[in-house]
Amino acid sequence: MADDSAVERLLVRSRAAIDRVEPDDLAVEVRDGAVVVDVRPAHDRHADGAMPGAVVVERIHLEWRLDPTSEHRLPGISRDTRVILVCNEGYASSLAAATLRELGARRATDLVGGYRAWRALHPDTTG
Repeated sequence: MADDSAVERLLVRSRAAIDRVEPDDLAVEVRDGAVVVDVRPAHDRHADGAMPGAVVVERIHLEWRLDPTSEHRLPGISRDTRVILVCNEGYASSLAAATLRELGARRATDLVGGYRAWRALHPDTTG
């Protein structure tokens, strides 16, 4: 990486702790039961489009909604739920996935390149 800032080092450590999903593999993950969670803020979803089939949980609420031990978690979320986080480009989602793993969501991960990488493969899909 060109930048050796603390946040870049955190990103490298976070990504080392998760098994990231390539955009080409997302459909298979969903078919196999993964829950896709779009963490982008509303203005990004409105500007760039929605992720079809994704549950929207903005980043600010993520830990409470996806902590498998939280009384505020989404229905059906457990330690073993495969959760794939999606942000715009795959940076914030990597950090968030590592945090969810620390909370006990063993199979939390993110989408490499985020929504924009997925959208480049599916330009005609509307959500």
